[in-house]
Amino acid sequence: MPKYGKHILFFLVLNLFQYFLFAQNFKIDSLKKVLSTAPEDTQSVNTINALSRQLIITGDYDSALFYAQRSDVLAKKLQFKKGRAVAYTLYGVIYFNRGNYPDALKNYFASIKLREELKDKQGLAATYHNIGNVYYIQGNVQAAMKNYKNSIEIKRELKDTLDSHYAHTINNIGNFYNGRKDYIESMKYYQAALKISERIDDKEGIVSTYNNIANVYMYKGQYEEALKYYFVGVKIEKEIGDKEGLSALYNNMGNLYFKYGKPNESLSYLNKGLELALEIGSKEDIKISYGYFTDVYEYIGDYKQSLVNYKLYMAYTDSLNNEENTKNTVRAEMNFEFEKKEAAAKLEQEKKEAIAVADSRKQKIVIWSVCGILVLVLAFAIFVYRSYLQKQRTNIEITMQKEIIEEKQKEILDSIYYAKRIQTALLPTEKYIERNLNKNKT
Repeated sequence: MPKYGKHILFFLVLNLFQYFLFAQNFKIDSLKKVLSTAPEDTQSVNTINALSRQLIITGDYDSALFYAQRSDVLAKKLQFKKGRAVAYTLYGVIYFNRGNYPDALKNYFASIKLREELKDKQGLAATYHNIGNVYYIQGNVQAAMKNYKNSIEIKRELKDTLDSHYAHTINNIGNFYNGRKDYIESMKYYQAALKISERIDDKEGIVSTYNNIANVYMYKGQYEEALKYYFVGVKIEKEIGDKEGLSALYNNMGNLYFKYGKPNESLSYLNKGLELALEIGSKEDIKISYGYFTDVYEYIGDYKQSLVNYKLYMAYTDSLNNEENTKNTVRAEMNFEFEKKEAAAKLEQEKKEAIAVADSRKQKIVIWSVCGILVLVLAFAIFVYRSYLQKQRTNIEITMQKEIIEEKQKEILDSIYYAKRIQTALLPTEKYIERNLNKNKT
């Protein structure tokens, strides 16, 4: 390519980068404007979290942390657990990018706890993915794979595999096989992840997969093929304004040119990668830059610079993997496991108490039911008994009245009989009358 052609290409790329950086800043400014007039409600929490997320993409971790804290405070005030869970995740991402892995884990675990309470399975899948990233970068591959599998299982359970987090997790599992130099298996995962990311137009997922595919080609010595993917990745990273991702790509390209036997190109890209890593404070990328510088300077015979960069590399390595960090990581894990077991024990106790309360309630219902039945039986018995007494009294009264009537009747009859006897005694008999009448006739 003619010299002026390279300059034109450089300015075109520079202008393109500036354009997308402007677009990214426009998003940030728009969110800030919305926030300036928004009331303190749950929607404001969501807006603050979105703003923090955009600031993370641009590498402005101080501002991102400020807004994540602001979101956390407001969400706590509003008792908005979902908002707090997202804020904890943002904390974790910021600390992870800064190389503070214990604090990253601590906040991811806090997010997991809230998401479990909310039964937010989508959020759980994403957070398990993030936890896997922390373990992976620390070299704890077993723990990383465990969390990646947790994330994948949840996504499959939800039948939500056409998703960026699912694609990113598959991509990272590909890294596991890549680390074992099983390039055939790793490429299967990368291709599957790339297919999903392209289908949903997830640029971060696409560039991440391109970077990993390029690494495979680099390890296999297919440098030209690797460069194709790296350059496409750089273009996409500039479009989305992801400085951390761009720094990682520049470091990988610097390493590739070193393996390619082109130290000048290698140093050029490593300087770009280190500059961005220092700007955003990404300790992991800074460490990687110094490590590659060490090899390149040794290759060209500049042992002084090689030693300087090696010391810097070791300083950042110690900073990331020192004993205190390891202790804090283990402490964060133990606290999470303890809280998880404690929560499970509390839940089990609550279940037992609920069952006991339910049994007690059932017993009370049975007792009160029996008592109610007994009361009804007693009331019915009293009613029957009173009816029986009433009937007895009635029968007695009837008997007495009957006896009185009979007595009266007897008295009347006796009177009649008595009167008749008197009448009979006083009046002459029919024969007597007849005899006297006959006498008169004569």
